[in-house]
Amino acid sequence: MTPRALVFLLAIPLSLFSCVNAKEVTYFNDVSDAEIAYKVEDMEPVIQKNDILSITVSSLNTEATQLFNAPNIPVTANSSAVASGTLSQAVGYLVDQEGNIQFPFIGTVKAASLTKKQLREKIIEGILAKRLLLDPIVNVRYLNYKVSVLGEVGKPSVINAPGERISLLEAIAFAGDLTLYARRDNVLLIREVSGKRMTKHINLTDQELFTSPYYYLQSNDVIYVTPNKSKIQSTSNAKTWLPFVIATVTLAIVVIDRVIPQ
Repeated sequence: MTPRALVFLLAIPLSLFSCVNAKEVTYFNDVSDAEIAYKVEDMEPVIQKNDILSITVSSLNTEATQLFNAPNIPVTANSSAVASGTLSQAVGYLVDQEGNIQFPFIGTVKAASLTKKQLREKIIEGILAKRLLLDPIVNVRYLNYKVSVLGEVGKPSVINAPGERISLLEAIAFAGDLTLYARRDNVLLIREVSGKRMTKHINLTDQELFTSPYYYLQSNDVIYVTPNKSKIQSTSNAKTWLPFVIATVTLAIVVIDRVIPQ
């Protein structure tokens, strides 16, 4: 068997696998050079069960204020991969399964379904009602503001956002970008709203992404990047033709071993 015939023989199974269209792996195909109006609503997410909150109190009375800043319970902010690649031990207030936290001197405080601003005002009202401090300042922050990215990405992971704000594109970047087999026009967002899960399909090739209310993610959002037809077809072809490829390569090795003198 000639070398040319051998190359042709090996090329047969390889030609059966589909190629990825260049347009399918490009972001923002429909985006032109223009100024895009930015009108995304500032939708502050609500606190949910199992959220971990940092709550600090300050006032002119430093000694009395310190009593409120004793943490409720030490918890791990994120046991999975975080944006920085390290794990951090956070100390804060865990929202229990009833949606409550236990705050010093005030007792049980309903936190679930409230925004940070609403919870802050509620704690201030409790402090003033019991005359514990004069003009208290309360600051509430998330310690486990995280999103999950799954599917056709380089590094599927849970990403912690210390700044409490992360865009869809930033989350994808933290997850190692989309693979060649990812559908840019069909990224699935799963979000929990008022105890119900909602889904939204997002097109990364459309200019409307920049003005979408889903451009910025909320805590506990899940992003699933679906595979394109090339990935599905190549996987199907691999299962169908893999035995043939193995047999062809084996035959080629035998032929080479017998034809080429030792």
